[in-house]
This record gives sequence, structure tokens and C-alpha cells, in this order.
Amino acid sequence: MTYCVALKVGAGMVFASDSRTNAGFDQISTFRKMVVYERPGDRFMVLLSSGNLSISQSVREILQVERVPGPGAEATTIWNATSMFDAARVLGQAVRHVYDLDGPSLRAAGIDYGCTLIFGGQIAGEAMRLFLVYSTGNFIEATAETCYFQIGESKYGKPVLDRMLVPSTPLADAAKCALVSIDSTLKSNLSVGLPIDLVVYREGALHSDDMVCIDEDNPYFSMIRESWGQRLREAFESIDNPSWDAGAARYPLEVPSRRYDVLTKITDPGEKMI
Repeated sequence: MTYCVALKVGAGMVFASDSRTNAGFDQISTFRKMVVYERPGDRFMVLLSSGNLSISQSVREILQVERVPGPGAEATTIWNATSMFDAARVLGQAVRHVYDLDGPSLRAAGIDYGCTLIFGGQIAGEAMRLFLVYSTGNFIEATAETCYFQIGESKYGKPVLDRMLVPSTPLADAAKCALVSIDSTLKSNLSVGLPIDLVVYREGALHSDDMVCIDEDNPYFSMIRESWGQRLREAFESIDNPSWDAGAARYPLEVPSRRYDVLTKITDPGEKMI
């Protein structure tokens, strides 16, 4: 399976992805799910992928040469697009291109055409942008209210993002948040695994060398894994236990709801719930 996450804050962007792919319990492999496209001073773009590996690899290959006809003489590619929106349109067409090629055979074999992508970065002359691209080639864009996207096994790493991430979050904190999100997913889902690819992009730079492949020996990630679990335990132990004695509790549990009644017990076979 997969877990990829991308964050967009005012100071920059963070991209992180695992590298585990499985086709059953005994067929586990390592495949990178992140691609970085960079022309320093002109554009910086990152693609994250999840879903059927053969489809996502085909999309990544076709994306290099995919061309979207435009009103001018020159077709649009990811290398000459003047906006990230236009580059995302090229990606969407690449997804549909692969579907046209492989979709009929996949359907005949009873295989779903599954491919979800995150595409983000910055092109000179415009702000950073981040998109979530669906298997049909259409996409949505991150906003100030929702400044991150996840694909794959997203549920385990989502709570820390919802609680901690806002557009004004410092870039270093955003990177830390992404790694905690990855660690939470690794802890709860065996289908997500190391190594982790991490890329941090600073707003306006139009290039990045802040890239690392994180394995089990990485000292910073090892610290994250140990300290996050310990701090969670400390926070949990600092919370008052529930008390059924309303008079003695600082935060009583057993208080009447203003809207709902307490659950009714069934004590006889003839009783009905409704």
C-alpha cells in the first residue's frame, strides 16, 4: 500500500512518501513514489503517486512527453506551462491517456483502474500551488482552509495534520508534522514502510536541495518515533480519569445531556427498542 502527504504553508511546501508496495502478504517490494521535476530559476514540481503501480509508472513516463494542444502554435507540457494549473492539466491528460491505452484490458481482467496523485510546486511568476489529481484526470486545489493532501493509507496520519497545521505554520514545523504523520501511519499499518522520501521546498526558491531518503538508521526520524510516542503517553497520563461521582470530580462525566436521554436497558424478551 502507500502513504503520501504534501503540505503547503506560507513559507513553503513539504512532500513525503513511503516506498512499500505489496501484492499480497508475501509479495512486498520497495518502489519510490515521488518524482521531482526541477529547472532551477524557472520551475520546481513534485509528483506523488498511489494506487496501481503499473498505472502510476505509466503516467509518470508519459507525463515527460505529454502535450496539451492550446490556442497557440506550441502545445503545453509540464516544461513550458506558464502556471501550475496548466501543468496539472497536462498531468490530468496523461492520466486519461494511460486509461485509454490500458483501461479496456484492465476491465477485461477485472482490475480497477486506480491511480491517485498529488502534484505541487511553483512556476516562476506565480505562487506555490498544490493539487490532488483523481484517476479520471480531474483535480482539486489546496486552499488556506485545507492546506494539505494525503493519498493512500491516510487515516492514521490525519489527526496530527488537522490539529497542528495552518497556513502560518513555520516550514520546519510543517516538515516535523509530516514526519509525525508518517510515523503514526507506520505504527498502525504494516502496508506502509520505510524508506521515506522527504522534500522541503522554500517559497520562491524555484529549486530545492533539501531532500533526504529516511531509513531505519536515520537519527532524526528515530528521535521522532521515540519522543512522539513518549510525549503522547505523558499527555495521556496527565488527563484526569473519568469519574462517576459528579460531586467529587473536577470534570464530571455523568451529567444529563440537554438533548438526548440516557440509553435504555432491555430487561425482558418482550420489550422493544422502538
